[in-house]
Amino acid sequence: MARIFSYRWVKPAAIGSVMMLSSFPAQSQVICGGHDYLVSRLAAAFEEKRLGYGVAGEAAIFEVFVSASGTWTILMTDVKGQSCILAAGDGWEDTLATAVRQPGG
Repeated sequence: MARIFSYRWVKPAAIGSVMMLSSFPAQSQVICGGHDYLVSRLAAAFEEKRLGYGVAGEAAIFEVFVSASGTWTILMTDVKGQSCILAAGDGWEDTLATAVRQPGG
């Protein structure tokens, strides 16, 4: 009987990798791959959808993916199309955007 491989390990592995970056920079590994592949895995394993994105100069695009259950992932894609999970976690809360110099902003 064939077993279906679960991608539930992606988020714990990403969190562990990011946390280890400062302790073992030469030995740490960040989860990287093709953009479409990582986005499809986030959708399939965690039901995460892109909430928004931002451009960092001409170097990279940063995307935030969130799910209705509160999981979230920050994905960075460089100019060559290589994407890496930089951070991931639980407990995402949507907030209303406020203008700078406004209460709460």
